[in-house]
Amino acid sequence: MIIFASDNGGNIHSRIETLIDAQDTYLDRIDDDTQFTAARICQMHRDWLGTVYAWAGDYRTVEMSKDGFSWPPAHRVHENMERFEMGLLKEHTPFRIDAVNDAALLGLAAVHAELLLIHPFREGNGRLARWLADLMCLQAGLPQPDYGFTSPGAKQRKKDYLAAVVQGYECNYAPLATFFREALERATNE
Repeated sequence: MIIFASDNGGNIHSRIETLIDAQDTYLDRIDDDTQFTAARICQMHRDWLGTVYAWAGDYRTVEMSKDGFSWPPAHRVHENMERFEMGLLKEHTPFRIDAVNDAALLGLAAVHAELLLIHPFREGNGRLARWLADLMCLQAGLPQPDYGFTSPGAKQRKKDYLAAVVQGYECNYAPLATFFREALERATNE
């Protein structure tokens, strides 16, 4: 899995290698009993983007908006992450499931959507949320989801994903759970 950061000068290839190294390291750090926490998510962000941004791994202190949507205020990020940790992360990690079913996928979708809604960092929230989903799936013995963002139909799939995320912001996790089911099916059929 490669997660690209924007190139702010320097050698993009060395940055890609840094990203791959960070992700590979977490494959060794995460096991069946790993509890994901806010601190671990901050560390993942720091390990991933620390060579690009001095503030990597630190909660954002700026207000963020895109296409007319504003994320919760920066001064609420710390509190929101604490609530996220004590709620959804505690409930759904370690991610252990007996089978890929609606309840498991709804849990995965809830974690994903709520992390994206909190939007704890200035950059990389979507990619980090997908990385967390990847690790949760691997933790449960599932394949790494194939989001299909680079295969035929990618443009529509990205639109469907973003629409599902927005519905997740309203606590309707079913469309995002369906997206994850399809991503896991693509991964299984490769």
